[in-house]
Amino acid sequence: MARRGAGTPFLLQLSLLLLLRPGGTLGCASVAVGSPVVPLGSAVTASCTIQSELCHGLEQGKVRITWMLDNEPVAGSQHQGPGGTEVSNLTLPQFNRTQAKLWCWVEWNGTKQRIGVAEIRAGYPPAKPFNLSCILDLSDYGLTCQWEQGADSHLPTSVALKCAGSRAQAVTGCTPQGGRSRCTVPRRLLQLYRQMEIWVSATNALGTTESEHLCIDPMDVAKLDPPALQSIQSIPFQTDCVALAWEVARSNAHMELQCELRYRAPEDPAWALVTGIVGQAGNVQHCGFLFGTQYRFQMRCRRSSAQGYWSEWSLGRNYTTHEKAPTGKLDAWWSARLAGAGGRLEVQLRWKAPRRREANGRVLGYCVTLSPRKRGRDPPTVCNTTHTQCNFSAPVGTRRVYLSAYNAAGESAPTEVILLERKGQPLAGLRAVPGGERSLWVRWEAPPAPVAAYVLEWQRVSSEPSRCSACWQMERDGATTAVLIRDGIEPFQRYNISVYPLYKDAIGVPVHTAAYSKQKAPSYAPKLHLKSISKSDAELCWDPVPAEMQNGFITSYTIFWANSTAEVSSATVNPSLSSFVIRKLKPSTLYKVHIMASTAAGSTNGTSLTLVTMVLDDIEIQFLFLTLGLIFVLLILLLICFQKNGRVKQQFWPSVPDPANSSLGKWVPAELQQEPLQLPGVREPGLATISTVAVLERAAGKQPSAWGKEPSAETAGTFPAVPQPYVRQEGPGTPGRGRAAAEPCQGLGGSGETVQYAQVVGDGYKGQQHAPPRLYLRSNSTQPLLLDPSPSPKPYENLWFHGAAPLGCPGDGGCSEELPATFPLLQGLRIGGAEELHDCRAF
Repeated sequence: MARRGAGTPFLLQLSLLLLLRPGGTLGCASVAVGSPVVPLGSAVTASCTIQSELCHGLEQGKVRITWMLDNEPVAGSQHQGPGGTEVSNLTLPQFNRTQAKLWCWVEWNGTKQRIGVAEIRAGYPPAKPFNLSCILDLSDYGLTCQWEQGADSHLPTSVALKCAGSRAQAVTGCTPQGGRSRCTVPRRLLQLYRQMEIWVSATNALGTTESEHLCIDPMDVAKLDPPALQSIQSIPFQTDCVALAWEVARSNAHMELQCELRYRAPEDPAWALVTGIVGQAGNVQHCGFLFGTQYRFQMRCRRSSAQGYWSEWSLGRNYTTHEKAPTGKLDAWWSARLAGAGGRLEVQLRWKAPRRREANGRVLGYCVTLSPRKRGRDPPTVCNTTHTQCNFSAPVGTRRVYLSAYNAAGESAPTEVILLERKGQPLAGLRAVPGGERSLWVRWEAPPAPVAAYVLEWQRVSSEPSRCSACWQMERDGATTAVLIRDGIEPFQRYNISVYPLYKDAIGVPVHTAAYSKQKAPSYAPKLHLKSISKSDAELCWDPVPAEMQNGFITSYTIFWANSTAEVSSATVNPSLSSFVIRKLKPSTLYKVHIMASTAAGSTNGTSLTLVTMVLDDIEIQFLFLTLGLIFVLLILLLICFQKNGRVKQQFWPSVPDPANSSLGKWVPAELQQEPLQLPGVREPGLATISTVAVLERAAGKQPSAWGKEPSAETAGTFPAVPQPYVRQEGPGTPGRGRAAAEPCQGLGGSGETVQYAQVVGDGYKGQQHAPPRLYLRSNSTQPLLLDPSPSPKPYENLWFHGAAPLGCPGDGGCSEELPATFPLLQGLRIGGAEELHDCRAF
């Protein structure tokens, strides 16, 4: 079993080798088709037959036949044929390929092998050739014919040019090479001066097609060689005529010819043709040429007895006719103004160059005079120029000037130019529309009065001043109401157009309009500038787009603005304005603004402008500054009042005498400077501060006794007793104040006098820090210390200025000698002459 299983592939491979061996399948299988070439889209039939006894290895086992059209499998029907053959039939109902291969396959024991093939082509019958034409070349007398083949048949097609004489059989004249549709019949197959039949035949596997038969005499289709122009000259007596001499080519010398002459000036758009020239050679004359004009001449010929082919045009020849003096009148236009105090008239005269038919040659210049030419006398010339304009000065009252043109042959008759006043009736209406990219139609309504002619002026609008001297034209037909202007017209440029009606005795007032021959979007939009801004409004301004950059009539400006939240708003502005105010803006907000310029043909956006609105308006800012200024001025005035007015100052800052700065502190005896001051702690354990000691003067001539001694009798009798000071301590109900007052005392001498008193404040005033204790003694100064107010610290209060009565001496009774004990702060003062303080009485 293992051997048999291993040998099966070997036997299969051997069988296939036998099938593929050269000669092994010879007569074993065959493929037949109904027709190898079929019309495109028709049905195709095929059969594949296998003879098993001739195919080695296929005698035993079942054989299966399959089909492949190129690489696509197709299904057929298989059955056994006579003689032990296997037959498979195939029918393709519609064959839509122009070329394909049909393969027959055999499958045996799971292996497939191609055993036969048939090639099938499909197409159409050949198309009928058309437009057959032939031409005879007299250089070799070969007849060259050409035609158009028609649609492709998708099949190999043979084409041949057939020809037959009147009594001869049809022969193949020529066969085109390389797929071309032309060929040449040699001279030996042609019959000249006799009718021949010529046609084209096309043949392929599906049929044969012939073109229409062409019956011609080969000489009737002969193409002659071109003639040659010998000379050209003007006829002296007929100044607008020329004579041409010509001759034919040698190959055409025996034929009767029909020729044509053509000529053209450089400015002419087309050739002028002269026909009916008959003959073999000779001269031809023609008139109607312009004077002083260069022409180019050419000639061609053909046989006069048949409508055959024309020869090629001969080589060109140039000739310039002779000149004569210019003729006709010049179209002139003018403008005048008075200049200066000299009484001269400044005139600008413009004119059009004469037409070619009137110039009669090349114009050399123009001459302007103030009077016509007379015999034997030339008028004075005010202008002689080669240009078509002239500026000159003439006397006031000049009404006519004379203009003439001249060339090498002479001078034209003068054209009279009348300087009329421009006060006639204007046109009833005027408008201009595009006539093309480089032209404009100007239409108007005629005025009621009859018009002799019209003058049209147009100037290009530009930011730079310029003037086109040739941009005008005159229409001499007074009935004309429309004119097409072309000179100097460019697309996307604005032109100002003016029309003047010319009357018999005046010039009408001009009417103006503007027009574009073609429009487009502006080249750029204007640049925005911020003129002013507030918290809710912003005023913008811009410079208008220059006229040459507008490219059309500006129909509107559109302003767009948007804030940071992308809220976009817009406004349309009249094109005549150059500023705009944006309102209802939000305070302290950033906006982006741009402008768009629009014409009828498109729009262009400008660059963006960024702006930020203000927090306050100008009026609010002014009011705020005014308010702050007023407040500042009021403060300054208040400060000045406080500084200058003592009464006001006393109300806020009262003056308290300061004993520390008095002369009492300088009279302290030496022995007291070494003695410490002992103050009783009545209120607080700390030492009290004595701020003020005031001593009143004694009577004149009194001298106090020495410190620490009793006064002698002599002294006591001479001087009144020194008042004895006393002190009084306020109770705890008094807010930190101790007061002492001295009343008037009765001296030893019994005479009363005003004595000194003292006020002592022993505590700080309203939280004032305690100063170190100081020593205060009685002052022997003869000047009152407390009468003049002096600056003092805030904690002290001057009772004298408050009008308070001195405490401790009520009524008129005498002062108690124990009163000083109630003023412990005064115990620190040892005043000399204290023994004299008795018999005190109140004020």
